[in-house]
Amino acid sequence: MTTPWNPQRPSPMPYHRYRPYQERVSVPAADRGWPDARIERAPLWVPVDLRDGNQALAEPMDTPRKRRLFDLLVAVGFKEVEVGYPSASRTDFDFVRHLVDSGAVPDDMTPVVFTPARADLIDRTFDAIEGLPRAVVHLYIATSPVWRDVVLGRSRAEVWRTVREAAEHMARRAGDAPGIRFQFSPETFNLTEPDFVLDLCDGLTGLWDASPDRPVTHNLPATVEIATPNVYADQIEYMHRNLSRRDSVILSVHPHNDRGTGVACAELAVLAGAQRVEGCLFGNGERTGNVDLVTLALNLYAQGVDSMVDFGDIDAVRETVEHCNRLPVHPRHPYAGELVHTAFSGTHQDAISKGLVHRARRAGESGVPEREAPWAVPYLPVDPADLGRSYEAVIRVNSQSGKGGVAYLLREHAGIALPPGMRPEFARIVQDTTDDSGREATPKELYELFRATYLAEGAVRLHTWSAHEEAPGVHRFVGTLEAGGRAGDHEGTGAGPLTAFVDALAGAGVTVDVLEFTQDGAAAFARCRVDGVTAWGAGTGTGPSASVHAVLSAVNRAGAMRVAR
Repeated sequence: MTTPWNPQRPSPMPYHRYRPYQERVSVPAADRGWPDARIERAPLWVPVDLRDGNQALAEPMDTPRKRRLFDLLVAVGFKEVEVGYPSASRTDFDFVRHLVDSGAVPDDMTPVVFTPARADLIDRTFDAIEGLPRAVVHLYIATSPVWRDVVLGRSRAEVWRTVREAAEHMARRAGDAPGIRFQFSPETFNLTEPDFVLDLCDGLTGLWDASPDRPVTHNLPATVEIATPNVYADQIEYMHRNLSRRDSVILSVHPHNDRGTGVACAELAVLAGAQRVEGCLFGNGERTGNVDLVTLALNLYAQGVDSMVDFGDIDAVRETVEHCNRLPVHPRHPYAGELVHTAFSGTHQDAISKGLVHRARRAGESGVPEREAPWAVPYLPVDPADLGRSYEAVIRVNSQSGKGGVAYLLREHAGIALPPGMRPEFARIVQDTTDDSGREATPKELYELFRATYLAEGAVRLHTWSAHEEAPGVHRFVGTLEAGGRAGDHEGTGAGPLTAFVDALAGAGVTVDVLEFTQDGAAAFARCRVDGVTAWGAGTGTGPSASVHAVLSAVNRAGAMRVAR
């Protein structure tokens, strides 16, 4: 039904072919606790880039690329890493053996290997990890009705029998090795009957004799997203509350991103009781990808929670992942994209610029180093410097930009601190230029435009000149001025060099009223009224020279404006 404020009409797309989640899976009613929970510590992050991410690549990684990515995961600080699917290919098997034989696995990292529920493939998996002091062997089988009926052709009882036989075989192969732990994933968990998942998980917890010092991991994937994230949270909370021997179980999640809500699913699942999250750096994976561990970790960081991993050089992380995956990271990807800390909009630039100045001032007043001061800058949820980014790319100028951004870039890159009253005028000049070119203006181009606008010679020229204080409070200006095509020597007196120069200009037939004058750092600025026309001028340098040339610039710009009229 349309309304005056919403004129949308039915689309021709066949939406009736698809069923809502509540017709596909039963979600037990819950006395929800997760909406009131808070994430106060990071879960155990488990990157699956080397297995799940790798199998989704058009060009799967070879051993050198896998090793480079593995070394990155070690350097970042991940302590449990899924390193491969040894029974799937010779390449995967050889890479796991490479890690074993080269001693590449640190003492505090646990590799995870992935296997289906088949005895011969389980044997191949254990052959791959022989010699590792620690490992998690990850068993999986699809469990949802559509998979049981369409793909596997098995009943619930037959699936359970297959899982039990595989788990028993794993236990025999592991023997009493203390460093081998087990993981189980009921693939398509989010489409599986909750009571069936609970039976499978509890059965394996008992069969594997899980204990607090040798826990089993139950990993509950949203293999294909089917519902809003709150539904997944309800499913996880049900398992969290009902799993047997809960202190001997690590409750893990593995969200995918089919609906674009993988990050939300993971965060709500942690609120609901999940202790471990599997995903990939920057969300690589089949279809729309696995949940993005970079975004998840930095979301926590932005809430003041230690993410327990180091993304202090986010560009190096991104470059390594792009090289290994041969896939680009989108320029707008949260935290890591090339443009995510960049503002083109004038209002955004103005707010960011003021925020940075305010933060620096507050840090100075409190005696706290800027790198340690609390972060509160508009439009920037985290300090780019925390991620190894410079501030050079924070503000960039195009036709959408305003006075704040232009002033910020001139100040940061050229030391030119435009006075507030001058900023709108120069911003309009910049906007006209970028409108004409249709492209971004670099800081160097901004400075060249500033020079061409305010520092170029005009009709009134000053050749040789000098100024000195001939008595207390009395300055004399002496110089050769060219005005109206005629050059001549002129003198003037005043309370300072600037007023003495204005007096000399009057003698040359140029009447000037200085309405505003500022001098800051590397430049001076003057707003002058000349024969009824008001204009800003600028002069670079320090001392009387900058102030004299600022007035001269205003005089020439006023003359050019008068001619243009």
